[in-house]
Amino acid sequence: SDAICNFVICNDSSLRSQPIIFNPDFFVEKLRHEKPEVFTELVVSNITRLIDLPGAELAQLMGEEDPKLPGANSTASGFFRSLMSLKRKEKGVVFGSPLTEEGIAQVSQLIEYLHKNLRAEGLFRVPGNSIRQQILKDALNSGTDIDLDSGDFHSNDVATLLKMFLGELPEPLLTHKHFHAHLKIADLTLFDEKGNKTSTPDKERQIEALQLLFLILPAPNRSLLKLLLDLLYQTAKKQDKNKMSAHNLALMFAPHILWPRNVTANDLQENITKLNNGVTFMIKHSQKLFKAPVYIRECARLHYLGSTAHTSKDDLDLLTSPGSKEMQPLKSQKRSRLDTCRQEETQQRTEEALKELFRHVHNMPDSAKKKKLIRQFNKHPTALTPGSDVPASPAPRRTRSRSFSGLIKRKVLGTPVILERKSRDTTPEPERVSKENVHLLQKCGSPAHVSQVKLKSLEGRKEESYRRTRALLLSKDSSSL
Repeated sequence: SDAICNFVICNDSSLRSQPIIFNPDFFVEKLRHEKPEVFTELVVSNITRLIDLPGAELAQLMGEEDPKLPGANSTASGFFRSLMSLKRKEKGVVFGSPLTEEGIAQVSQLIEYLHKNLRAEGLFRVPGNSIRQQILKDALNSGTDIDLDSGDFHSNDVATLLKMFLGELPEPLLTHKHFHAHLKIADLTLFDEKGNKTSTPDKERQIEALQLLFLILPAPNRSLLKLLLDLLYQTAKKQDKNKMSAHNLALMFAPHILWPRNVTANDLQENITKLNNGVTFMIKHSQKLFKAPVYIRECARLHYLGSTAHTSKDDLDLLTSPGSKEMQPLKSQKRSRLDTCRQEETQQRTEEALKELFRHVHNMPDSAKKKKLIRQFNKHPTALTPGSDVPASPAPRRTRSRSFSGLIKRKVLGTPVILERKSRDTTPEPERVSKENVHLLQKCGSPAHVSQVKLKSLEGRKEESYRRTRALLLSKDSSSL
């Protein structure tokens, strides 16, 4: 098989500088050929993750039950089945026989010729000459070499003969077992924000499902399917010349490669549109469908490296490293570092919250509640009171009292007296207050103690100013009398 790589040791120094060709699906193909049961279980488990297959359809996909196809019990299907069986008895080793490597080698001559003649208008739609087609068919069945470039045959003859070969296979190229899976793939659509299905196809999931489904096709079917889809892809790229788009080509080939054998259009009914659109999608995305998904490659590689094979994409997503045993100590070290960082972050947030709480209490107006909270801070200095790194917020500027005594001052003393009092209080006050603050900080060493001493000094100055005002009022009254 061309998918298996052969490793050769090269001793020629002139060839060592050449680029090395590496097949990324090497381990996938190795697992398929050496352990087909493990490979099938790996792929099918991921197919069922993407599409919903009931028990009967899953058993058909696995080959445990005979596929139940539409129209299998009708009278018309029985007639077609008997007619096709009679035709196969008259055929040789290529046409009407099960697909083999020998048959693919013969048919590949037709595909190579068509790659050189893709510009013919109506290719695969316009029928060729029946006499020339019969000559070609006999030559292919007998195994003789054919010179298609001699000019004796037309590209329409070759294209029609290729469709005839596919139509006379005992089962479609995509096999009867995969029929229900392809119907489910056509129903894969996107979901909206509320989780409801939309009518927009989910192209990524469809490509992934087809990649998986193609992996479990029989090797001859997969090889020929790749050659055919590549030919149809190149044909659709030149649709400006041959007038054959991907959809037109799908209409020509869907009955041969996907429709169940011996059924009519009435048997399929509403599924015809799904099947035709499915083949159209295969033609458009054929360059991506024959690559194994990345997680299948990784699972196959891990299987041969002696590690435990992970059987689904979800399991593989949990891996953070290639899976070697040497990486386990590094994982534990990273996990411990992460836990330490989380603990430090939590502690830092707690300290910041305590600091913010202390600032809020310190900025509260003087009241019994504030004194109570400050006493609580002082009872637990190590847990609640912030350290020296917390900047002490400046004492809030007290607004002038609007009490009854203040109103008497303004009425009796008048504006000049108040202005004089303001000028007298504002000049020496900053220096005196700053000295007191420095003295208190040196003595107490805690913002909470400083605030308590400040409160006592402010209350003393308030009583002293009240006594002076009362003395002035008494002297004013005695002089008036």
